[in-house]
Amino acid sequence: MLAAAATGNTIALVIALIAAVAALALLAEKLRLPYPILLVIGGLFISLIPNLPSVSISPTLVFYVFLPPILYWAGLMTSWRDFVQNIRPILLLAVGAVLMTTFAVAGVAYALVPGMTFAAACVLGAIVSPPDAVAATTVTERMTVPRRITSILEGESLVNDATALVALAFAITAVRVGTFSLPAASLQFIYLAVGGTAIGLIVGWLATHVRKRIHTPHVDGVISLLTPYFAYLPAEAAHTSGVLAAVAAGVFMSRQLPKAFSAESRMRQASVWETLIFILNGTVFILIGLHLPVVVTNLRGQDVSVGALIVQSLVISAAAIGVRMLWIFATAWASRLIPGLATRDPFPSAGVLVVIGWAGMRGIVSLAAALAVPLTISADTPFPARDKIIFITFVVILVTLVLQGLTLPLVIRWAKLAADGSQIIEERQARLDAAHAAMSRLSVIESEDNIDPVLIERVRNDYADRIKSLGGTMKDAIDPTLAAPQEQARHVRQQMIDAERAMITMLRDQRVIGDDVLRQILREIDLEEAKLT
Repeated sequence: MLAAAATGNTIALVIALIAAVAALALLAEKLRLPYPILLVIGGLFISLIPNLPSVSISPTLVFYVFLPPILYWAGLMTSWRDFVQNIRPILLLAVGAVLMTTFAVAGVAYALVPGMTFAAACVLGAIVSPPDAVAATTVTERMTVPRRITSILEGESLVNDATALVALAFAITAVRVGTFSLPAASLQFIYLAVGGTAIGLIVGWLATHVRKRIHTPHVDGVISLLTPYFAYLPAEAAHTSGVLAAVAAGVFMSRQLPKAFSAESRMRQASVWETLIFILNGTVFILIGLHLPVVVTNLRGQDVSVGALIVQSLVISAAAIGVRMLWIFATAWASRLIPGLATRDPFPSAGVLVVIGWAGMRGIVSLAAALAVPLTISADTPFPARDKIIFITFVVILVTLVLQGLTLPLVIRWAKLAADGSQIIEERQARLDAAHAAMSRLSVIESEDNIDPVLIERVRNDYADRIKSLGGTMKDAIDPTLAAPQEQARHVRQQMIDAERAMITMLRDQRVIGDDVLRQILREIDLEEAKLT
């Protein structure tokens, strides 16, 4: 009975957390704030409610339940072309900045925090070194920033987690055995990266071929949801990088989506995945706020001065932010010394560098890594300063999320950055080329004897109108100034769709048609509306 009651309380808590995530995210939308910030703050306030049970976060839950689908989705949404084009700054941030932050934070923590060995300080440095792109992209997607900034931030997030977790593993080993080998660490990093990526690509290939042969939508959806775990868990079992395995599977699948799956499968699963990722991200961020009082209670039980530790944590947070800023400016200058690079890729403006540097907010991976620090290094020896490491990590996450997250829009405005418009131009040009391809195909179909010429002419006129609305007549480049007529056409079409939807709803309410007919026609109308957006 007690077990059943405990299970019921857990289920109720999970449901309450998801409801809180939805409510706080809605409030964040109204206040025009990045939702991770409000979720963390909301979690802190919720934790102050009297008689609320304390919430402890299991690192196993974060690493093996939350992390794989979030990483997979990041890979699925990544533009491989943009990743390759920006590979130099991405690697400089995802590898160089992460390692530099690890050692810089370790030096500051070793000097400031009593009882922390340098090896334990390196553990802390590795934990707080990787930024989380979720909070940053929730800001940049609302504002006009050059496409390259978003591409670099998203590309960095695909690789930096693996770098940080490898550094963390070697730092924990150094705490246990007291030694560290740079050559061994380098070889291990190569093995983890290559092995994890290979496993992810193999799983992506297998999942693609299995799903191509499945025509039951629900089974196909289940395999889609399990794919990140199929990549992550074997990679971890093989002692390679589960992070890179999940990312690689997502990137591979993103290349196959247009070719291997039906339109219905893509639309159905996009909706499911977007909702799932929102719930997972939101739950983790609210748990960060909820778990902090538990850490404070543990520290007070050890007679640790929480006030002094907060001051030390703020200094460490400033070090983590400052090192990233310095690294970005230094590497941007130094890389332009490479012959020919300054001509191909001129030195970016100070505003661009500041925005990229200021977007280094910490999140889910830092949280999971901190909680995964072992309790002991031997049978009778506790891990040095473990609770302090966890507390400092929470403060760094809070400071970077709240301080940088709230001020990033101001920094973007100060930098006077403007969207380059390249994505809009690319999209309209692609639509124009696709319409021309359809017209060419229509010319072939027209030669078939059993096709009604009236139907051919009607379809041709539809595509001719589409080509005209996109600003083109032949295969020449489109004119971006023709956006206004297209917006007017979208407005008119939206009004027509609204009228159709109102009519079939009225027919259902008057019992002229049944709900099954309503759902079928409504789905077609919704698809038409989706084209407009």
